[in-house]
Amino acid sequence: MANRLVSSSTLVNLRPFVRAFNSSPSSITTAVSPLNFGEKPDDNTPIFPTSAAATTATTIDLGDAKALFSSMPTAKLLRAAGNLHLAALEPTVDFGMWLMRSRLMETAGLRGIVLGTIRHTFFEHFCAGRDAEEAGGTARRIWESTGMRAMLNYALEHTTDNPTSDRNLEGFIGTVEASKPLPPSSVSFAIAKITAICSIDLLKRVSDLLRWQYRNPSFHLPWKQNCFPIFADSSPFYHTLERPDPLTPEEEEDLQLALQRLFKLCHNCREANLPVSVDAEYTSVQPAIDYLTYAAAIEYNKDKNNPIVYGTIQAYLKDSMDRLFLAAQAADKMGVPVGFKLVRGAYLSSETQLASSLGYDSPVHNSIQKTHDCYNGCASFLLDRIANGSGAVVLATHNIESGKLLATKARELGISKEDHKVQFAQLYGMSESLSFALKNAGFQVSKYMAYGPIEKVLPYLLRRAEENRGLLSSSSLDRLLMRKELKRRVKAAVLGGDS
Repeated sequence: MANRLVSSSTLVNLRPFVRAFNSSPSSITTAVSPLNFGEKPDDNTPIFPTSAAATTATTIDLGDAKALFSSMPTAKLLRAAGNLHLAALEPTVDFGMWLMRSRLMETAGLRGIVLGTIRHTFFEHFCAGRDAEEAGGTARRIWESTGMRAMLNYALEHTTDNPTSDRNLEGFIGTVEASKPLPPSSVSFAIAKITAICSIDLLKRVSDLLRWQYRNPSFHLPWKQNCFPIFADSSPFYHTLERPDPLTPEEEEDLQLALQRLFKLCHNCREANLPVSVDAEYTSVQPAIDYLTYAAAIEYNKDKNNPIVYGTIQAYLKDSMDRLFLAAQAADKMGVPVGFKLVRGAYLSSETQLASSLGYDSPVHNSIQKTHDCYNGCASFLLDRIANGSGAVVLATHNIESGKLLATKARELGISKEDHKVQFAQLYGMSESLSFALKNAGFQVSKYMAYGPIEKVLPYLLRRAEENRGLLSSSSLDRLLMRKELKRRVKAAVLGGDS
């Protein structure tokens, strides 16, 4: 069955909560967009009408390079500018990505040279360290020099079996332990990936069964625990075209083990008073991830002012607003405080290719503008909820326009800039100008910091290299402002004064 449009009933319910936004990207905004697809013409009326008044005032200032980078030593600023410039050279990035994926990396001598080069360039720029201790040291330095917090992510990819899943769990718990001796509030979140504690194959099986039950409510899932709604009528269901077989006893046991791992991590986070944010993945496995995340939220989110478990909403998906509204509504009815991390999304090409291969429309919005509208609309809905005393949100964005609009929105709603229930976040080593501008304006800002042995974080580094390649990448504004500040410092050193 083809993907359906956003249901009218949900939109009617959402409109009273969501303020209008003008999310049209400026030239700078387009340059820093984390999604790499072109805008297509669209004759449909936007879900959230734009408003010129929304952009008449701004809360953050990105015009003063000196103020933005005042806490960054010149040597670090020079290295950062150099690394971002290197990442913008497409032939260099293409060659590096080819080399890292080639069989030449199996040659011991060459592999050592390549990894050593990566360690002193991209790894140091985009990653917080090789282990939890180094990551903790980076978090401490960032906190003490800038006041920005750390979202610590042990960069694990997919697991294949229970012993590996158990080891990965210990790695996540190690992140929690590493945060304890650090200054209070210097770490805002531990990051968890469900794909590291539950196999992809099982997550696909569970997702298929959950989809089938949504469309066939009489279909019984004996293992299913209480959770918030996972789907909306607008969700994609083409992944599951035939009735799936029930889980085998072994699969049910493995699912229970995965849930126990997540609960153990959440218990450790609650004891340390450190929230855990569960990352999102492909739509083929996201239903199972949401199921596990929401089950953990119901179990561990007891303090209305401090949710421990945060799910992730990917605004580039057409059904994201419907699912967000339904989950938040259900949480309110159950009296469960719910936290969300809001992102745009990272799997555009693969999602579109899979849907197309099956003869269905992409689950991703048809234009960058619709993604901007959806992100800003979801964020506005969540900010309205927080202003009314419900929930918490991490606004993870590299988009300058969204940063400005949402900072202004939070100010208009009277949400305190010191309120930890509203945080902005950017990846470590990216969108530094936006991070500094938001922090200088008084908002809570976190940097998403991946760490781990270089071999384990290579997939993460490859994604960062892909996102930063080209002159119109998400790093273009940073490069421009960093060069401006470096020139000012050189002039000041040569001519004296504060040039």
